[in-house]
Amino acid sequence: MRHFQTQILPVQSAHFQFQDDSLNAKPVISHAQDQQAIDQAVEWLKQGEAVGIPTETVYGLAANALSSDAVSKIFAAKNRPQDNPLIVHVSSLSMLESMLPDRKIPAVYLSIVERHWPGPLTIIVPAHPDIVPASVTCGQPTVAVRFPAHPVARALIDACGFPLAAPSANASGKPSTTTAQHVYDDLQGRIPAILDGGPCRVGVESTVLDGLRSPAAILRPGGVTYEALADMLPGLQVYRKDFVDKALEEAPTTPGMKYRHYSPDAPVVLIDATVDDFEQRWKEECSIHFKDATKVGLLTSRNNQNDNNTSSSSVTVERISMGTSAEQVARGLFGGLRDLDTRNVDVIFVQGVTETQEGMAVMNRLRKAASKVCT
Repeated sequence: MRHFQTQILPVQSAHFQFQDDSLNAKPVISHAQDQQAIDQAVEWLKQGEAVGIPTETVYGLAANALSSDAVSKIFAAKNRPQDNPLIVHVSSLSMLESMLPDRKIPAVYLSIVERHWPGPLTIIVPAHPDIVPASVTCGQPTVAVRFPAHPVARALIDACGFPLAAPSANASGKPSTTTAQHVYDDLQGRIPAILDGGPCRVGVESTVLDGLRSPAAILRPGGVTYEALADMLPGLQVYRKDFVDKALEEAPTTPGMKYRHYSPDAPVVLIDATVDDFEQRWKEECSIHFKDATKVGLLTSRNNQNDNNTSSSSVTVERISMGTSAEQVARGLFGGLRDLDTRNVDVIFVQGVTETQEGMAVMNRLRKAASKVCT
């Protein structure tokens, strides 16, 4: 693999505007420094390299989605399993239509994309086999596509003139990245550049919706909630909550279904929201299963007693509050896991949230990260 002197290229989201509110609107970049950063990223992408980019969900590792050689750079930089498909990002409906066999968006999605795009929603659509490389779809007849809301991502895709495949810009299996520094920590030397658009607003990956199934199903909860989609899709199901499909897990149509994800170096113990006394439960678990721990990390999601970092003669406690609402917790989850890892804790106890609104996506990620779940 080629070694790079990875550059972080600052951009200001406020300097990116769009001509109108349509899904085919063109970007206008008001400052020369931001235009130069976009131009530099476009040059790397046109050369077939992978670049770190901001989105509203998490940072993505982007490459030309229509080039199998470019896509291979994503898998190599992340050390990503070759059978884990990628999400393709577009900047217009016409760009999406160009990847479809009949150039028509399936009717089931029309009202949904009108309401929720641009935004943190991915849809499963038929893939044109002569246009979308098999390395993107992992040989499936469908492809996962979304239209990001982040103005920098939209402007970059538009400037490239081709869609970008972009999984989360982290080392495979680690917590997703929500700042440019997180990307640099994981991928420095492996990619040429990172566009730094500041912290991500949503903090967890996009919702993946398969409207081609009957009934329609959320395959991965994310930034668009179940509640926001259910009124548009009667009978909407959620994978693992309402059904399980072993064949789909073995040959997934979207990332996040087959492999353990989001795990820091320290083991993670999830204490479910149904447990009333988080403080008592983590201490019990620690005394029984982590007797040798000298430093413990806590990620809390409700107001708890002893909210400050504390220590005793045997255990130092590093405590981070992710917030008290599901939206705040989603935004702070991955950064909190990464922060506690940098503090070299021996184990991380995480306080779960109720699985409504953004809480469904939070608990989906935590269950994948956890080595144990306490109920």
